[in-house]
Amino acid sequence: MYSNSQSADADQLITDHAPLVKRLAYHLIGRLPASVLVDDLIQAGMIGLLDAARQYDAKQGASFETYATIRVRGAMIDELRRNDWAPKSVHKKSRDVDAAVKAIEARTGTDAKDSEIAEEMGISLDDYYHILQDTNSARLFSLDEVGHTDESLINTIPDQAGLPLDGLTDDRFRDSLAEAITKLPEREQMVLSMYYDNELNLREIGEVLGVSESRISQILSQSHARLRSRLTDWLPSESS
Repeated sequence: MYSNSQSADADQLITDHAPLVKRLAYHLIGRLPASVLVDDLIQAGMIGLLDAARQYDAKQGASFETYATIRVRGAMIDELRRNDWAPKSVHKKSRDVDAAVKAIEARTGTDAKDSEIAEEMGISLDDYYHILQDTNSARLFSLDEVGHTDESLINTIPDQAGLPLDGLTDDRFRDSLAEAITKLPEREQMVLSMYYDNELNLREIGEVLGVSESRISQILSQSHARLRSRLTDWLPSESS
């Protein structure tokens, strides 16, 4: 049971941080299809904020905004997962890319190149790039994260790359993910860092690297595929 003062404190936290929910919702909605309604995200986020206000313990050290951002963000992602809009064919093609990358790198011991992956899959390079584009569109993109550290990067990538969020509580998974990131090709590491840590959008990263926005999208998607292929022991089994 909550005392009257605790209830009043929770109500004040909710009032003060309601704009945070809207900010996170609008940041996310711009990268999702029109079928996803911002009001649904806001509603889910407010439930997350309510939960955060009730459970927040200042003695744990984190500020309420940090804690609330995690809970609100998680509530929105849960809402999207309950209403997965990506066609099954997109998920299957994503797994096909993962398998091709894993096969090539196991065979050659080097990073799989775009042309090699396309050849392994028996498709044209253009078709491969289309798959990367579709896969990237079917993933959740980064939300506002508090801080711009490697820890933020480690905590955020699993959502986007299709890796298990539950694994983040396992130090072995976190170590494996961190190591896998350091072994990515230099350009992919750079794109991940600019996207997740510096929160640049695809267009801005393209301007920095002198390539198109669509090419950055492909690089981002390919880095996710490479991470999944190298962390298959942590992935849940999926049916096609």
